[in-house]
Amino acid sequence: MASTGVPASASGRSAAIPGITNLPTPARLTVGIVSAGRVGTALGEALERAGHVVGAVVARSAHSRRRAATRLPDSAVLDLGDVVARAELLVIAVPDSELVEVVDRIADSGTLRPRTLVVHTAGAHGVGVLARLTALGALPLAIHPAMTFVGTDDDTARLAQACFGITAADEVGEAIASALVLEMGGEPVRIAEADRTLYHAALAHGANHLIALITDAVAALDAAIGGPDGSAQAATVDGDPVRLAERILGPLVTASLQNVFDLGRDALTGPVARGDAAAVAAHLDALRALPGGGAPDSLAEAYRMMARRAAHQSDAPHPVLDVLEPR
Repeated sequence: MASTGVPASASGRSAAIPGITNLPTPARLTVGIVSAGRVGTALGEALERAGHVVGAVVARSAHSRRRAATRLPDSAVLDLGDVVARAELLVIAVPDSELVEVVDRIADSGTLRPRTLVVHTAGAHGVGVLARLTALGALPLAIHPAMTFVGTDDDTARLAQACFGITAADEVGEAIASALVLEMGGEPVRIAEADRTLYHAALAHGANHLIALITDAVAALDAAIGGPDGSAQAATVDGDPVRLAERILGPLVTASLQNVFDLGRDALTGPVARGDAAAVAAHLDALRALPGGGAPDSLAEAYRMMARRAAHQSDAPHPVLDVLEPR
């Protein structure tokens, strides 16, 4: 295994970390999960597969309790203070907007033991958000899996192909965070405390806005397939219109996604890449003819802004840029 950057003692051996032996791999730890949502249960399963024990979880909703019973059946469902009291490794897997409140509740509970490893999974935060717990003697870690979770067993398997953005207060924390990620099969990537927001913005732009983009493309294609009479029945030889837009777009979008990862901006094809201003103008006219197509937040306006971004990236000629100016 590659070096983790753990400081060495004068004898050349790795410096001791309370609760951790056999560096760089953490010893078997008792894990507490707050809470048993999609992320928390997936990480809990992955940690158990690595030899740790999820002793207790917080699961407030009926859905979360069912999920915990199914995927972490040997874990007790307890109140927050009791979960914190039992944990050597406390994983706070709550939405970003709830993290500060949960940290305050943990600090106020009086049950956090010094030297507890406290991990949160929020992408936009580093370890500063855990300051109250650090002041109580916890070792703070930010470990964010860069993937989307759907709430099934597949989430746990996919963690093994995921990168994790890790942030810690020092090299010792980085070594522990890296070891935990490696145990789950993932790839740890160091993100500086000051860069967590930018890191999170990049992931949101690439993943969340892709959803909006494809949803728009499906809507426009559905309108085109439906034709003037609004029926897609006649568009295929076998008359099967079910998810036809998705079937058309799927191979194209999948290939484009792989191409951009392989080639970067050189993967761009289509009228912007060719400098075909007339085709781009015709696209905008067609999209603006859709219901609501003239609104500031319309599909046509989204196309114009994305096309203008692509034009700048590809050094498109001025006629293309002119067509893409706001109206």
